[in-house]
Amino acid sequence: MPDYSSEWVRARYEFASAAKLALDSISAHKLRSFLTLLGVIIGVASVILVGAAIEGLGTYAEESTAKIMGGDTFMIAQIAAAGRMTRKEFFEKLRRNRQLDMDDLTYLQLVHGDTHYFSAYRQRQTEIKNGSYSSEETSIQGVSAEMPETRDIPVETGRFFTEQEERSRIPVAVIGDDTRLNLFPAGGSPLGKTIKINGLDFMVVGVQERTGSAFGRSQDNNVYIPITVFNRLFGPGRNIAIFVKAKETSDLGLDEAADEARVALRSRFHRRPGQVDNFELLTPEAVRGFIDQLLGLVAAVVVPITCISLVVGGIVIMNIMLVSVTERTREIGIRKALGARRSDIMQQVLIEAVLMASMGGAIGVALGALATAIVAKAFEITMSITIGYVLLAIGVSTVVGVASGWYPAARAARLDPIVALRSE
Repeated sequence: MPDYSSEWVRARYEFASAAKLALDSISAHKLRSFLTLLGVIIGVASVILVGAAIEGLGTYAEESTAKIMGGDTFMIAQIAAAGRMTRKEFFEKLRRNRQLDMDDLTYLQLVHGDTHYFSAYRQRQTEIKNGSYSSEETSIQGVSAEMPETRDIPVETGRFFTEQEERSRIPVAVIGDDTRLNLFPAGGSPLGKTIKINGLDFMVVGVQERTGSAFGRSQDNNVYIPITVFNRLFGPGRNIAIFVKAKETSDLGLDEAADEARVALRSRFHRRPGQVDNFELLTPEAVRGFIDQLLGLVAAVVVPITCISLVVGGIVIMNIMLVSVTERTREIGIRKALGARRSDIMQQVLIEAVLMASMGGAIGVALGALATAIVAKAFEITMSITIGYVLLAIGVSTVVGVASGWYPAARAARLDPIVALRSE
């Protein structure tokens, strides 16, 4: 019966010896080894940096979607597509889908007002003033009194306007933090102060908690006013969007709440079974799915391109290993004459190549993490390193080491000991 324990001890000893010889060879030529690893280091660092950027974009897009729509809120509108559409598709939807108006909002509130929050939504950009101060390109948003609950809009000071103020068309406003800074640069509370929108005076009753930007646009340079007053300022709304969210007491999930609202509108618009909806419903998942699809396409194109530098680094490692084998021809001949097997020689050269690539991969990961932290802090952007891209970078660098070391190792193992001993 073969002694497997002795074979395992022998294999472990041979591997340790080959690894020690490989490390000695790398340390004997430090500068050459570093220059050899440079391609792998840069390639791995690039993969880490690009991966962190892609993941950061995904996180940023998710946060931006939550700021715009809310966590469990969906929107109903005539056209509300998450992705791009062709000109033909756009005009087809424009022809088929109905414009939503305030009567449709009232209908939804009558049918599902006990389980859903509903808020109308219209938007217009214009300049608003407070005496000699102004805020340009401010987003004026006409909404219902239930918008804070529907879209998770926190009010830092003051309050949101009430349903009674909405019905009575009282010109009150809740302003964003950037708008507050533009109109009241001297500081102090803006509550109870008057601002002018489109020639009409509005009393500030609340200031929204600072939100930040979403998709590159500030969410704090805005003003919320009652939809009834908005219609008075900019004309009656024949085409509104409706934000919807299930009430906490209803125990409805987003999909269930969306299905109920969809069925109610289909009934109102007399859509028969089998007919497509003549309105569109947009959920945060649809937006995130479209963004994930775009980021997936970006990753599929960009990541392989960054891996090309790893292939270049592998070619450099192969070239140096061939030079190393040539330099150690006599040493290999002596080892073979003393009884070293072909597998021993091949193992030594292969381990040296893999060690070089792995060391380059480890340094590249550290350098990529450092570069990610510097870029994220310098440009104030979200970047996150994930284990998937780290494993990808290290895995590719290891494969590159094996591939680049295989041919030099095989060439060294095939050397004739007599010819090798004769070499100078």
